[in-house]
Order: sequence, then structure tokens, then C-alpha cells
Amino acid sequence: MLRKINLIILSAGLLILSFPPFNIWIFAWVSFIPLLFALEDQKPLKSFFISYLAGFLFFLGTIYWLIHVTLPGMLVVVAYLALYFGLFGLILSCVWQGDDNKRLILIPASWVALEWMRTNALTGFGWNLLGYSQSYNLPIIQIADITGAYGVGFLILMFNAALYIFVKNIRSAQKRHIPLVITASLLLIISGYGIFRLNNIFTGERLKVAVVQGNIPQDEKWDRRFTDMIMSRYRDLTKEAASSEKIDLVIWPETSVPGFIQNEKELFDIVYNLSMDIAAPILVGAPRYDDKSQDDSYYNSAFLFLKDGSVDGHYDKTHLVPFGEYVPLKNLLSFVHRFAPRPIGDCAAGKDFTVFKFLLERSIKDEGYSWKLSKKVSFSCLICFEDIFPDIARRFAGKNIDFLVNITNDAWFGRSSAAYQHAQASVFRAVENRINVLRSANTGLSCFIDQKGRVTARVMGDGKDLFVSGFKAHEIILSRTRTLYTVYGDLFAYICIFLTVFSITRCLRENSRRSS
Repeated sequence: MLRKINLIILSAGLLILSFPPFNIWIFAWVSFIPLLFALEDQKPLKSFFISYLAGFLFFLGTIYWLIHVTLPGMLVVVAYLALYFGLFGLILSCVWQGDDNKRLILIPASWVALEWMRTNALTGFGWNLLGYSQSYNLPIIQIADITGAYGVGFLILMFNAALYIFVKNIRSAQKRHIPLVITASLLLIISGYGIFRLNNIFTGERLKVAVVQGNIPQDEKWDRRFTDMIMSRYRDLTKEAASSEKIDLVIWPETSVPGFIQNEKELFDIVYNLSMDIAAPILVGAPRYDDKSQDDSYYNSAFLFLKDGSVDGHYDKTHLVPFGEYVPLKNLLSFVHRFAPRPIGDCAAGKDFTVFKFLLERSIKDEGYSWKLSKKVSFSCLICFEDIFPDIARRFAGKNIDFLVNITNDAWFGRSSAAYQHAQASVFRAVENRINVLRSANTGLSCFIDQKGRVTARVMGDGKDLFVSGFKAHEIILSRTRTLYTVYGDLFAYICIFLTVFSITRCLRENSRRSS
């Protein structure tokens, strides 16, 4: 038993080291081998508990930062997410009955099926998907424009399975090398595809954007005594960015405006006048109150102020944080409010996938001739953790936008790895849809991610990118590319789900025949 516990701890430890803050992504490629040995020839219930323990340790070591919000809530979330690891072990207790070549496919397929379920079941929480560990491994993640992040996770599990099969059969006469040769060949092909994609040159109109990072402490954010200070900081940073060079768009973080900008004239006028002063549009995050709705709904929203001061429109966050922005099954779970360490919001979910638009105008001189360039630029905005849901980003990208924005506030989680783990999701949304993703976060990580998943620039101060105030102006290339993932979505994941369900059904039938 002690041997199995050591194997479980080793697997969980290697996985933890694959993610921020450690980022030793190569460990992910061997992290499941100890777990697979621990699961070998185990009965279903024992397989479940072995995998569950590995999952519990992994999530405890990676989303520990939820403790800054709530210790009991963190333990509940960890215990829930570990269930998917447990189900993985349960499914593998069926897969063991097949030959090695079948296992090579079914082990990673079942993992992808469960990751898809974790991302979409209940309210969904696709944080730290296995593929995200490779966000710095640029050649490998380029396949995400076909398979999504799930394809990268599949490849990692496949390699783990191939090595496990090779080591397990090292003293036998079986052709142990075949799964490893198949996996290595696939890795070479995918790496070649990745290198090809990394050598692509994107062309199009250039846009100079400034992302602003206010670094407002969470305990001051909604304190009315600090409203003037907060607005002054964002105004000063915006003016500084605009005075240094010509800016085409400025982006503020989620709920950067500490009040209802539509209903409070003083707040509205500050942004209105600022957009005209710098002659550039400003995207701001702010709560929205709709007194015309039947239930006086509140929304977590983003507003685009055009350079003439007018408001192009707003986007209301469509996927809310459960037990943060609302209580699921409110009538049944109303007691949760009494145990929450801070007040739980009562927000409503938006219904529209808004596309913001503004006019890009430039004067161009060439060989004595001059003319004015006018181009309609369109983009959409993901608020908070909406970027961890691939389908939301894909729906926006399908509207033929020029780039994506993510405005967020990770200040809740202190000086932890939360912001870096969060940014990994944005890297994959950029690659999946071959689109720039621009992140503006209250305390960081505020950065620019290009169509190849490269972080090309970030807000820095005193050598740090978290919990510093500042801005970063950076030029992006506007390009519109419809990838296979943008068009077909999680088709690869659906194939894995089908294979998993088919293998489970077959396993149950065979067990039924044996028992009869």
C-alpha cells in the first residue's frame, strides 16, 4: 500500500510542477506513469479512490489560492474536481482488459472526455486542463487550431501511456515498442505542423493598443472613499499612455469603474471627457444596473466609449462565477449566504454576444501623395474567467472579429499562481481561433498574446508583472482566420467521448456475460 501511495504522490507532484508557478512543462509528459502503475490490475472501486487521491493532491497544489477567498470553499472545489480523476481511474479499470494498442487510444480518449465534462458539466470549471501545461511549448500547442486544448492533453496522455506500456513489458516478449513508435511518430508530425504554423506570417492593418493595470486593492475597490483615487489613477495612466505615442484603443480591467457608469453622471463624464481628450476609444469594465427589467437586474459589464465620447454599446457577462456573482438554485441553496466569507453577488447573466466596433482613421503620406485610411475595427470582450470556456471564445471568433479582449480582476487570490494559470487559458483561445487576445487585469497579468500563442508584451513595474500599476502600449496585426476549431468546435472531444462511452458499454456487456 505504501508503494501505491508513493506512486500517487509522485504523479500529483509531477503534475503540479508542470503548471505555474513552476512551469516545468516537460514533467507533464511523464506525470501519469506512476499513476498508471498504481492503477494496474485494480478493482473498479479501488481504482476510483487511487485516482481520486491523485486528483485531490493535484488540485490542492494548484488551486490552493482559493484559500484567499474561502478555506471551506477551496476544499469543496478541490474535492469536487478530484471526482473527475476518480472517474478516470474507474474507466481505466475497464480499459485494462484490452490489448496495448487499444489502451494507447482509450486511456487519453477517456481523459479528454472527462476534461470536456469538467469544462461543461454543472456550471463548468475547465481550469488547469492538462494541455494548458504546455502553454510555453509553442510547437506542440499549434495543433489546438484543429483539436482545441483537448488535443494537446490527448497527446500528453498518449505519450504517458506509451511509456507505461513500454516499461511494463520491458521483460516480456511482446512488441512493447510499437505503441511508443506510433506515439513518437505522431509527436514528430504534430511538432512539424507546429513549426510550420509558427513560421506563418500574419499580415493586415496594424493597431496600437494600450492595456491599463490599475492595481487597486480589493478592500478599496468598492469603498466610496476611494472612488476619486481610483478614477484618477486610471485617468492618469491613460493620459500617460496616450501622450507617449498615438494610441488607437485603451483597455481598462474588469469593474475598473467603481460604480454604475450609466447611472452616475460624474463617473460617466470622466470617461466621456477622457476619450475625447486622448481622441481614442476606451473599453471600461463596470457594473450595470437595469432598472427597466422586471427584477431590477445587475450585470458585470464592459462599455466602449468612442473617441467622440459616445458609447458604442455594452456587453453583459454571459457566464457568471457560481457562489461569487450568483447562487445557483437560489431557493434551495439560500443558506450559503450565511457561511460565505464575503457577500455573494446577485448578478444576472447576459444573453447577447456583443461585437464592439470603432473606426480606425489614419493619414498616410507616400511620395508626395497623402490620403486618409478608414477601417472598421471589430472586437469582443471576455469578462473574468470566461476565457477558460473555449466555446464562448469560439462563438465570438465566429462573428468575424479582429481580436479578442479579456478584462479580469484576479486580485482576490493574492500573490499566487492564479493569474499565470488564468493567462494560460487565453494562450489557447488565441491559438484555437488564430486571433490576438489582449488581457487587461486589475493586478495582472495584463499582456498581449498573438495568434501563435506567444506573449509578446506585458505590463511591468520594478521588474514585476503582478501587483504593480502601469500600462503597456503595443502594436498588434489585425487578421481574420477561420480555423477548423472555430468552425467545428470540440469535434475532437466528441470523438473521444464516443470512444469512451463505447469502451465502457462494451466492458459492461463483457462483465455481464462473465457473471451470467
